[in-house]
Amino acid sequence: MTAAPIGKSHFLNKEESFMYDREARFKMHDTMNAARIEYTENGVMNMAQRRCDVLQISETEALLGIITQYHLPKQFYLDIPDARISKVGCLLMRVNTNNTIQVRFLKMLTKKEMNRIFVFSTHPNHRDMTIDLRAW
Repeated sequence: MTAAPIGKSHFLNKEESFMYDREARFKMHDTMNAARIEYTENGVMNMAQRRCDVLQISETEALLGIITQYHLPKQFYLDIPDARISKVGCLLMRVNTNNTIQVRFLKMLTKKEMNRIFVFSTHPNHRDMTIDLRAW
């Protein structure tokens, strides 16, 4: 059995994921929310939690600021406790040198969840936002 040379045209190189390759990109909004990253360490032996800040967010992705450098797995959960949003599945896309990471969500956030995030944000752009209680 022979392997195809790397970089050569092959039918498997044209595989694409609908969610990450063809999905429409949403506009990133500046925000400032306290959040928590949860993941398992050592297989499934213990659950680790790390604090972070949500710096930018859209319906399908976010830019998170982490306080210190630590090893993150490729998949983890994101909790935003102020907005009462928990267990959003995330996929690590990029680790930047300025202590920020870019993640993609495994499900799209709804308009209601986005509104709650903006209401509890401490960013100046969202200072006058209010919660619509009839929508709850």
